[in-house]
Amino acid sequence: MFSGFNKTVIGGSHLDNGKICQDYSEYYVCENYSVAVVADGHGSRKHFRSDVGSKFAVEVTLSTISEFLKNMDEFEKSFRDNPAKVIKKIQKYIISYWNKAIGAHYDSNPITDTEKEPFTDEQFRAIKRESIYGTTLVACVMCEKFSFGIQLGDGSLVTVNKYATAQMPIADDESCPANLTASMCNTNAIEMFNHFYTFDEIMAVFVSTDGLFTSFGSREDFQDYHTILVGLLDDKDSFTKAVNKNLSKRTNHGTRDDISLAGIYSENFVVASQEAIMSQIELNRKMSEIRKAEHKAKIEKQKAKAAKLRNKCEMEAI
Repeated sequence: MFSGFNKTVIGGSHLDNGKICQDYSEYYVCENYSVAVVADGHGSRKHFRSDVGSKFAVEVTLSTISEFLKNMDEFEKSFRDNPAKVIKKIQKYIISYWNKAIGAHYDSNPITDTEKEPFTDEQFRAIKRESIYGTTLVACVMCEKFSFGIQLGDGSLVTVNKYATAQMPIADDESCPANLTASMCNTNAIEMFNHFYTFDEIMAVFVSTDGLFTSFGSREDFQDYHTILVGLLDDKDSFTKAVNKNLSKRTNHGTRDDISLAGIYSENFVVASQEAIMSQIELNRKMSEIRKAEHKAKIEKQKAKAAKLRNKCEMEAI
């Protein structure tokens, strides 16, 4: 049986500056599949409706995937024949529906004087309609016999396998040119999507906006966090309280950015795997201690080297 969750918290800096939350998240669960989606509206001033853009991105992704998966047998056959082709088609539909959604919103909600105020007339004319709603997108899907995910722009997707090991199967910005943020508003957005798929059994998949990843000191710590999350999923009430508290703490005392986290998982798998999960959490803790000790030793070595060089320079100056 599939289950899921989502949580979005407004960034500490947004609260301080009176800005609205530009993140959006949601999940959907039914008998045959589950979906989790997050989107992060861009923060720069020309994307002044990105909160609307992120909401539309999540909504059209959920509706598009539901449309594709309404006949599971047919979808599974096509997916097994050519997963990449099927995922590409889903991405194209998502972009198309998103552009229709923002177009309808733009037409029914004319730009206000307040929205124009930060720009000169020339600056405003240079802004594309799509840019006003710019947003990233990360989504994952779990079915009984396969799972897949898509990503456009920053953010993270983490899978937890049957051994309770967390992995990030999508490479960071592997299709995005330097100095360009991959976004739903880009003309060639379809070429900037990344994806993954697997026919192996997995326990859970999580998606999050970049405000979560940047609150960790390392990629390994970030991945380990998701194994801990899986260990809490056997008690939904405790899980919800813990996640709400942790995400609020991470934005208020860490990145100060909006944070969204959503996930989908197999309830039966999680409950049956608690022993393996706890063992992996303990192993991760020990490995984290080793990494910290190695990092400390490296820093001490660098300090000693710097001190030696400084003493040498001082001797030569005498």
